[in-house]
Amino acid sequence: MAGGKASARQKMINLMYLVFIAMMAMNMSKEVLSAFGLMEAKFANSNVATTERNGALLADLEQKGEEKPEEFALPAQKAKQVSIVSDQFYKYIETLKVDLLKGGQYTIDPETGKLPFEAMDKTDILDEKWFTGDRLTKDGDAVMAAIAKYKKDIKDILGTDVKYKKATENFDTLFDTSEITNNEGTKKSWLDYHFQGFPAIASYTKLTAMQNDVKVTEANMFNLFLGNTLTEAVSLKKYQAIVLADKSAFFAGEKFQGKVVLGKYANVTPTKLTVQGQEIDLTEAIDSLGAAKLDFNVGNVGEQQIEGTFTFLEDGKPLEIPIVGNYVVVPRPNSATISADKMNVVYRGVANPMTISFAGVPDNKVTASAVGLKKGSGQGKYIMVPTTGKEVTINVTAKLDDGSPASDKKTFRIKDIPKPSGQMAGKTGQFSLPRNNVEIGRVEAVLEDFDFDLPLTVTSFKFKVPGAPSVTCSGNRLNSQAKSALRKAKRGSDVQIFDIKSKSSGPRIKPASPIIIELSN
Repeated sequence: MAGGKASARQKMINLMYLVFIAMMAMNMSKEVLSAFGLMEAKFANSNVATTERNGALLADLEQKGEEKPEEFALPAQKAKQVSIVSDQFYKYIETLKVDLLKGGQYTIDPETGKLPFEAMDKTDILDEKWFTGDRLTKDGDAVMAAIAKYKKDIKDILGTDVKYKKATENFDTLFDTSEITNNEGTKKSWLDYHFQGFPAIASYTKLTAMQNDVKVTEANMFNLFLGNTLTEAVSLKKYQAIVLADKSAFFAGEKFQGKVVLGKYANVTPTKLTVQGQEIDLTEAIDSLGAAKLDFNVGNVGEQQIEGTFTFLEDGKPLEIPIVGNYVVVPRPNSATISADKMNVVYRGVANPMTISFAGVPDNKVTASAVGLKKGSGQGKYIMVPTTGKEVTINVTAKLDDGSPASDKKTFRIKDIPKPSGQMAGKTGQFSLPRNNVEIGRVEAVLEDFDFDLPLTVTSFKFKVPGAPSVTCSGNRLNSQAKSALRKAKRGSDVQIFDIKSKSSGPRIKPASPIIIELSN
């Protein structure tokens, strides 16, 4: 149709095609414009009916507020505030609709009461009034500011009361004015996406629909204040099975005890949270599900209680929900238990220190008994002082959290104190010393490589010089007879100190091993 040189007849045919297509487009536009007009009429009728119902609900609330002030005075006050701010916003939208009709010089038919739907095809009325380039005009900004104010006013009225949380979320969704991505992937402002480039009847219908949203908001709020609305469906699909154990730790072989309940996580931020007497910072403690994270130092070994309160705002008053729970503390493993089955030994007559405990049971619920065993100072500390026999058995009983007993026992071999070594000048066995050091030296008996602190006192010993009879000395030093024999000994000769007898504060001690001293002068 567009190529080459066309004849007069062909040009006439082409013109007829263009006229036909234009006529089809005009008919299609009229149908679309009429459809918008019918939708606008339905919204308008709905607004009238909803206004009447809302008036009845508000009157009912006000009456209940007078009859039952404790229950309905605050809801009635909130309903009145919602009615005032909604009416203001509704009337503001009406002024936008009036301005739109004036800008297009549209009038309502006085006989039918209808707008000239099919004639309201202009797109430049709001385009010039609300938009300039990629920005909004002052009038466009004023429209967005009015919507934002209405949203803030409603949410301020509802406040932080947990009963209104779902209603607040639904209201936010109904008046969501965030950016929108179109089919081409371009982000547009809410006002641009919904109003720029649309015929006047489409914009007029959208404004009437927004008025309907205001009336629906009023109805929802009034029903909520009257208690006629369930914010969430009471369906078992909304619930979860939650296991509540009687305690958070159990012993092997013990029966599990607890409950399984149906419940839901409440994503509601409390106004205050107190645990174990300490107030918790809500900004850090509450997660995305509304659960409160606990973080505190545990108590001593054994079963412990958790106490606290959740505080929410409901009906304008603080609502406290108690927190009650328990947990079991077991000893922290900070060392390995390593034992040789053949080396369980205690020494006779010595205070053998012992640690006795039962895993997961506090010290005050553990009892240990045996011959020679007594309680020491500190948790799990005992002293064992065996006397007679070759073995001793320690029996341990514990009372578990459920009241049931547990017991265990262990047998230890009883050994005598090992034979001490003779010592002089800090030396044992065979060594060399000057004659004078031997004469004034002190004979001692020591328990070498013995882990217990057991001081020994030498009571007597025998002294022998080569070629002379042995001399018995009392105490721990040479007597005069022994010193005389020492002076007669030759240089380089060996003198012996043997049969060294000693005593301790407890058990009987065997004679110490002898020492041989070479005289160095």
